[in-house]
Amino acid sequence: MHQTRLEVIGGVDTHLETHVAAVINTNGQILGTRSFPATLRGYQQLVRWVGSYGTVKAIGVEGTGSYGLGLVRHCHGVGISVEEVNRPDRQRRRRLGKSDTVDAEAAARAVLSGDGVAVPKTANGKVEALRALKIAKRSAVKQLTQIELQIRDLIVTAPDDLRQSLQPLKAAGRVRKCARFHAEPAVCPRSATKAALRSLARRHQHIDQEAGLLDDQILTLCKQANKALLGATGVASNTAAALLIAAGDNPGRMHSEASFAALTGTSPIEASSGRVVRHRVNRGGNRQANEAIYHIVKVRMRHDLATKAYVERRTTEGKTKPEIIRSLKRYVAREVYNLITNPPEVPHGSDLRTQRERIGLSLSHAARTLGVQPTKVSTIERELTHDTQFANRYQQWLHEQVDAQRHQRAA
Repeated sequence: MHQTRLEVIGGVDTHLETHVAAVINTNGQILGTRSFPATLRGYQQLVRWVGSYGTVKAIGVEGTGSYGLGLVRHCHGVGISVEEVNRPDRQRRRRLGKSDTVDAEAAARAVLSGDGVAVPKTANGKVEALRALKIAKRSAVKQLTQIELQIRDLIVTAPDDLRQSLQPLKAAGRVRKCARFHAEPAVCPRSATKAALRSLARRHQHIDQEAGLLDDQILTLCKQANKALLGATGVASNTAAALLIAAGDNPGRMHSEASFAALTGTSPIEASSGRVVRHRVNRGGNRQANEAIYHIVKVRMRHDLATKAYVERRTTEGKTKPEIIRSLKRYVAREVYNLITNPPEVPHGSDLRTQRERIGLSLSHAARTLGVQPTKVSTIERELTHDTQFANRYQQWLHEQVDAQRHQRAA
């Protein structure tokens, strides 16, 4: 008689050098625990060891975005389903204690119960490349700010002639002027201060150049990953990168736009009790993505006519500015989710320019008819700026011009 293999579930508590794994069956019975090195060979041994107990239904991994990322990639490569699990709650730890084997067993039981699990990011595409570049860019920005503050503080205590020549300048002007100081021996407070200011200013210029190169690379990857998101109103390359990183290379892991809103911290949290029905601000989720959505809202409140009208209407209804911003953030999260999971086609700037030249229309004529400056059309055609709404309107207008010329020739 043919016997079917036992289905088993794995759980892994990940660390920098070792991973501790546990195996349970579908009835929750613990079958074994074991430690493996956090290397490719260790991942192979771990997967074989879990599979030796039966058919692997899934493996729950704690820390899939850090120490467990290598294991997740290996499991995906060999076709094993992986679930991301949360850390064990405090009540469980108070009851059972804290150890690596206990945490590994808890990860397996979380997969079995389906409580507190999620689909991990695959981290194998352009979004993962964006994440690496954003880390370097964030570090560069922090260093630039730190250097500017150090230059400011040195100027405060500098000799009078240096202070009077540098203090009225803004940060960029101070950097340019200090970088032009001649190198001289530091033999007195004045020469030492000049040498320090020169060193800091030149370091600032070097890091600023690095940050510019990183910005160019981030913009290129954003265009390749999701051009429609980059062209949304109020979205720049850094905000687009933060939102794409939050969603991951496999945005389909988010089941709904409500889950994306929770991921970005823009969904209201139920805080009702008894007769009181209320919601509170969500202070969880991915804070970088939350900040990106906030920046989009602020830009739209200043420049987008529809958003301005909404703010004015809600203000007359008695809503405060923070309440209006929270509502707008929730709306933007819904829009961003749709752009990430189902991005529409965006016209290429070179195609728009080719079509305009083919029908013999000048840049100034197109800009005048569309009601914008010629620079707006030019930057869209050269893809120096991105505006999906205008690009679609421009493409529709070009199609209308082609139809009009065709009718004229037919007549």
